[in-house]
Amino acid sequence: MQNLATKFENLTIQSDFIFKKVMSRKRICIHLLEELLQIKIADINYLEAEKSLEPEFVSRGIRLDIIVADDKNTHYNLEMQVKNTKNPDTKNYVLPKRTRYYQALMDIDLLQKNQEYDLLPPTYIIFICVFDFFAKGNYVYTFKKRCLEDLELELPDEATTMILNTKGTHGSISKDIKSFYDYVNNHVINSDFTRQIDDEISYLKLDSKVRREFMLLEARLLDERREAKAEGKAEGKAEGLAEGKAKEKTATAKRLLSMGLSVGDIAKATSLSIEQVEAIKAE
Repeated sequence: MQNLATKFENLTIQSDFIFKKVMSRKRICIHLLEELLQIKIADINYLEAEKSLEPEFVSRGIRLDIIVADDKNTHYNLEMQVKNTKNPDTKNYVLPKRTRYYQALMDIDLLQKNQEYDLLPPTYIIFICVFDFFAKGNYVYTFKKRCLEDLELELPDEATTMILNTKGTHGSISKDIKSFYDYVNNHVINSDFTRQIDDEISYLKLDSKVRREFMLLEARLLDERREAKAEGKAEGKAEGLAEGKAKEKTATAKRLLSMGLSVGDIAKATSLSIEQVEAIKAE
């Protein structure tokens, strides 16, 4: 518990837990969106500070950090990304297709049964990354669908994906967005906006309810990791036992072959198939 208390005290805006709490403050979330998109937003509604979307039992569910809708029914999903994660099996970075999946699940959730497709509202998937995924130095990478045969022709599906690069060095962003980047990267407070964010974080850390919520969440995650580790060990042990039995059967078959027993008799004695015994014999 002492370790969790220390961890809580050291949380920054890069933490999913703190990011969600801070962006749950309307004035901060609205200002970030206004400065990023250079628009005016009268008000926003929080659909859920952390929404779980699970369309089918067999599909992969996701938990979205912040989903809001503004007064014009434009929907925004804000995510903090600290790690540029790779799939350990394919060695591919997961960020691009993660944004695609988030967009798909948002759309499914936004269109009700029997509604026409044109009723889908405009959406923004916004990933705030503390790394430069594309290594081009841009402050922002904005993506919309365009025709390869005519790049001036845009598909008007009103779906936008934005990858924010807090390590960026060039491009056009407002002073407050730049100050937000500085705060995310190095905890530098150089604007009224980042002062508001830092004050909010300080306030959150004094709230005993928030502290207790964090500790319960971390304890639950720790239990889940322990259970997964235990299951992995059990699976590994079972695989090891199975492998050991297979090796034992192979060794027995080899001994019986050296004694001149028939393939059929050895198969019966070891529970191996005739094909397996013949393969051992061929070796």
